[in-house]
Amino acid sequence: MRYSKFLLVSLIALSPAFVQAQTADSVLNLQQCIDIAIKNNLDVKKSNILAQSAKIDNNQAKEYLLPSVNAQVDHGINNGRNINPFTNTYVNQSLTYGNYSLSGDLTLFSGLQNLNRIKQASLAYEAGKMDFQQAKDLVTINVITAYLQVLDNNELLSQAKKQLAVAKQQVDRLEILEKKGANKTPSDLYDLKGTYGDNQLSYVNAVSTLETSKLNLLQILNIPYRRGITLAPVDAQNLSKQTDASSETIYSTALNQLALVKAATLRRKSAEKAVSVAKGVLYPTVSLFGGIYTNYSSAAQRSVFRDSSVVNTGQYINTAAGQQPVLSTQANFDNRSIGYYDQFKNNYSTQVGISVRIPILNYFQNRNKVAKAKLDLETYKAVEENTRIKLRQDVEQAYLNMESAYNRFNALQEQVKAYAESFRIAEIRFNAGVLNSVDYVLAKNYLDRANFNLINARYDCYIYNKILDYYQGRLSL
Repeated sequence: MRYSKFLLVSLIALSPAFVQAQTADSVLNLQQCIDIAIKNNLDVKKSNILAQSAKIDNNQAKEYLLPSVNAQVDHGINNGRNINPFTNTYVNQSLTYGNYSLSGDLTLFSGLQNLNRIKQASLAYEAGKMDFQQAKDLVTINVITAYLQVLDNNELLSQAKKQLAVAKQQVDRLEILEKKGANKTPSDLYDLKGTYGDNQLSYVNAVSTLETSKLNLLQILNIPYRRGITLAPVDAQNLSKQTDASSETIYSTALNQLALVKAATLRRKSAEKAVSVAKGVLYPTVSLFGGIYTNYSSAAQRSVFRDSSVVNTGQYINTAAGQQPVLSTQANFDNRSIGYYDQFKNNYSTQVGISVRIPILNYFQNRNKVAKAKLDLETYKAVEENTRIKLRQDVEQAYLNMESAYNRFNALQEQVKAYAESFRIAEIRFNAGVLNSVDYVLAKNYLDRANFNLINARYDCYIYNKILDYYQGRLSL
């Protein structure tokens, strides 16, 4: 019971914090969206994993310069006729044995394979880091585009609300006049009601378009869709042409700044080193080797002196007393097993030497590896060239889009001013009864369409400027 009271009090105390966190989470700015997308994007995670794998390969390439050291222990039981490892003779008995070795090998020369492999792996690692950066850059561009699309649609929705309010105001005014019998042209009311219906449909479509763009953004962020989420605005009002550079200048800058191009160049250089590695197999390999060895056998025995005895040799000598037998002293020995520690110490041996391995004929595998490495190099050269060509095309297209967007934006600014003044005069005349509903509706539609187009053009300018900033390596928020 006391625990339940404590839990209830804790929930009541923390509820304002939960509400505040939920409210704060429902408003996202552009930087937060980019951070969330980079954290959750699976392509970015995959690129990071591949970069870390390339780092391990780079470390491994360097570690090939170290010597290889191996220890081996063999224990077994032999039954029947086999070789006694102690005497190296055949015996017919059951015995246990043990072999112990510690050996090492150090490559002194192998056609510079190890050095070229280090350079190859290092370049591949740098390319992996560039791929990781490129993945983050692409996510950033996609988030910025989707984010601005939401703001664009949100502003279009606000414009649709204003248009709907203006149409509703005129319909209400004409309905009052109709009730009082002061409406000189009854068709005006129905013309305005039709316009009001069009504005209602535009409003519904604007709401749907806004939510769809939010869904698209949240899918890029890889988070669940929430209808109530709102985005902090960005300053897209005071637009100015942010670059005076030509498309050729931007392309030249992109070649030096863009991670995508750097990755392609690094992979081509890595492929060149791979050819050198393959060629190194054709050269002799010189290595230094050495080892320490010892063994044990249960069949190993040694003779131990037990006692001595006098024995008759079977020979006789003539003496004054007659023939006397020739006696001799004979030592008696027992065979005893040699202990494990004694064998381990006494059987110790070492080995050291230099090995030269000369490739003569190996099913032409080595030369075929060189040929395949050269073909891979040609592939990476083609990829690098295609990357440059595609980049030039993308820069030229983005630059053309930027110029078109600014020209459209400047033209629409003048058009909105003209249509706004035209609609103001038309509204005054319509309210005064000297302008029919058809002309009024046309003036209103012209202004509405111009306002929608101006909003779209303004955000197009902002987006294309960001894309050109990305190509120049100075993408900022």
